[in-house]
Amino acid sequence: MGSITRVVQRTRERVVVRGYLLASFAIARLSPRISEPVARSLFRAGYYGWPAKRRIIHANASHVLGRGVDDAAVGRLARRTYATYSRFALELMQLPHMPADEPTRLMPPVGEAHDRFMELWARCSAEGRGVIITSGHIGSIEIFAGAYALQGIPTYGLADDSAYPELFEVLNQQRARWGVHIIPWRNLREIFRVMRKPAVMGMVVDWGYRPDDVPVRFFGAWTTLPAGPATLAARCHAAILTVASRRQPDGTYRVAAAEPIELANGSPREILRATQAIADALEMMVREAPDQWFCFKPMWPATMAEADALAARAAAMAAA
Repeated sequence: MGSITRVVQRTRERVVVRGYLLASFAIARLSPRISEPVARSLFRAGYYGWPAKRRIIHANASHVLGRGVDDAAVGRLARRTYATYSRFALELMQLPHMPADEPTRLMPPVGEAHDRFMELWARCSAEGRGVIITSGHIGSIEIFAGAYALQGIPTYGLADDSAYPELFEVLNQQRARWGVHIIPWRNLREIFRVMRKPAVMGMVVDWGYRPDDVPVRFFGAWTTLPAGPATLAARCHAAILTVASRRQPDGTYRVAAAEPIELANGSPREILRATQAIADALEMMVREAPDQWFCFKPMWPATMAEADALAARAAAMAAA
């Protein structure tokens, strides 16, 4: 029975990968006047045809707006998010067929946030330590990573390679063109090896609510974010910088960056403080462009009992 399951899974993965490659090839050759309306229609159909996912998007949007899940504004934001995501998906599929330096064109190295990142990188690299970049599914973190890797900064990212390993490799080939190296999140030895030298490690933190992660306040309610960034920073004496790469009306991207976070040690209190600072920065960046927050997993607990338990655990960590 197990062998049959593996064959079915392998067949499904191959279908997904072949479909992705075929769609990428076709989209690169279609005019945006054709591909964009088609993509919006497909994603709109997904919004209406997938009720379970629609409820998740509405729940997340209701927290962002501070309104009930049935509020008309929540529905409008959810639909705008799907429409914006359709454009992002098109761009992601076009990138393999664009010049290798496309990220630097899409995100010019200008602005206060760019200067903040470069100053932090110069200081940390001179001190022989790394920078952990934390972000969410906001705009395109792919463009951010590619733009700075192409400037010669050693750039790595953590990713889950367990769901579709073959698709994982296809996407990594695209990132490798820019100089971005992806490390499977379970390869702890490689993660620590990289972070014990001057390098940038990207970590996306909004993978959904998980009760065992670090409790934080996010849009005024208790939830959790992963302990990984703060724990790694404490162990490797790395700085943390939370960023977002948001799409502008002209099609380019502009980086936003919060204040750097430094940890004094790896105590529960410091892990809590740093993770809350990441949550605060992420909230600020989502507020700036809520329709560019592509989080399709539940970000908050479903019950008040869970929220109360998180509050109690946060208090215990703060007192530790």
